[in-house]
Amino acid sequence: MSARALGIVLLLAATACGRGGSEGARTAAATPFDGDKAMEYVRTQLAFGPRVPGSEAHRAAGDWIAASMRQRADTVIEQRWDHRTADGRTIPLRNIFARFNPNASERVLYVTHWDSRPKSESASDSVQRKLAVPGANDGASGTAMLIALGDALKAARPTLGVDFLFVDGEDYGEFGPPDVDVLLGASYFAEHPLVANYHPLFGVLWDMVGDRDLRFDQEVNSLREAPEVVSLVWETAQRLGYGSTFVPAEGLAITDDHIPLLKAGLRVIDVIDLDYPWHHTPDDTIDKVSATSLKIVGDVAYELLKR
Repeated sequence: MSARALGIVLLLAATACGRGGSEGARTAAATPFDGDKAMEYVRTQLAFGPRVPGSEAHRAAGDWIAASMRQRADTVIEQRWDHRTADGRTIPLRNIFARFNPNASERVLYVTHWDSRPKSESASDSVQRKLAVPGANDGASGTAMLIALGDALKAARPTLGVDFLFVDGEDYGEFGPPDVDVLLGASYFAEHPLVANYHPLFGVLWDMVGDRDLRFDQEVNSLREAPEVVSLVWETAQRLGYGSTFVPAEGLAITDDHIPLLKAGLRVIDVIDLDYPWHHTPDDTIDKVSATSLKIVGDVAYELLKR
């Protein structure tokens, strides 16, 4: 077992012993995370329009995320670059890296993508397939959850160092095989690290976390590459009483932003509910997202940071 893996196991044991009480005894009120605020942040993103790289909505939404995190975090770094697509176009992209307690050596990394897809290939008719995806759940939910978590961390600073990475260009191109012009921000971050010798204790990618009918199985790549992190997250959710949402069952192997990060040696797992009927359609709208679901995920994300 690696030193980082052992550290996560010890962290899990320490948090379990420190809480006491029966399994599932803790309630949603146990954390200061506000699901209604998170819903407001979803609405704010949708008001910009689809956040397709290269669009005005994309620029405005990125400015808003960066400004929001500057109001909450200690340090915010914008990682900007131009990506040349397979068909010869150039699109501007940016990752937003927000840090709480930046001098702490022990750190946790939370990741989400903030862009939305330029086409709705899963729509029912050819006209709708040409439309951009609004991305209420697919993109806006994870972004909103992290910003709302930032509210909680601003009010009660964590002992651990905590990093939020909002990656761009996850959903731009075609998922394969072969994959073309996707996972762009996560790949760029993995290839161009912003912090020397960056090795957080663990990381979690929060993707499509607002579905009103929420259920997370354990993603296969995460189970294979970082099983101790999967255990940490799912056992934390169970202690909070969220065992019916975080189900300890093997799910699908999903191509997502955790893949390039895992390849770079970061122990990042994917928390994703891909069983979403409106995925990659124009119907990925605010009515499909629930403040209750965002509260569940936000509670788990907050609890993981307690020492």
